[in-house]
Amino acid sequence: MMIIPVTVATGAALCVAALGATVTDLGPWYQALAKPDWNPPDLVFPMGWTVIYALITVAGITAWRAAPTSAAAEWVLGLFALNGFLNISWSLIFFRLQRPDWAFYEVTLLWLSILVIIVYCGRFSKTAALLLVPYLGWVTFAGALNWSVVQLNAPFG
Repeated sequence: MMIIPVTVATGAALCVAALGATVTDLGPWYQALAKPDWNPPDLVFPMGWTVIYALITVAGITAWRAAPTSAAAEWVLGLFALNGFLNISWSLIFFRLQRPDWAFYEVTLLWLSILVIIVYCGRFSKTAALLLVPYLGWVTFAGALNWSVVQLNAPFG
């Protein structure tokens, strides 16, 4: 039943990407923030996220199909769902609540959730785990950028 994992993973990734994009506001508040010299141009982020979401989708399908039991497959779904929630939450906190300081703590949880998925899925699918390494790197970079924004602009609220 290959169609079910593909459909679910693709639909979930598209929903997370769409919700994240919907709450991301690059308007005047964001543009006015001081950012470090190594901040990439705004165009880099949607391109990067497109690649990352494609990798997450393939990793999710691969891990789900490789899960040795239905319980393990349910854990895969749960871990990816939690990660999607944390992914959207970061955008909401940073852009809508305009709290990069809170978002930094939240991105730490997002990073940990990626690490947990890599470790869990890596027990039965090295491919799925490796596909998630760029996501971990991307969020590591985003976390460092988030921290720099906090340092350059605090206090918030």
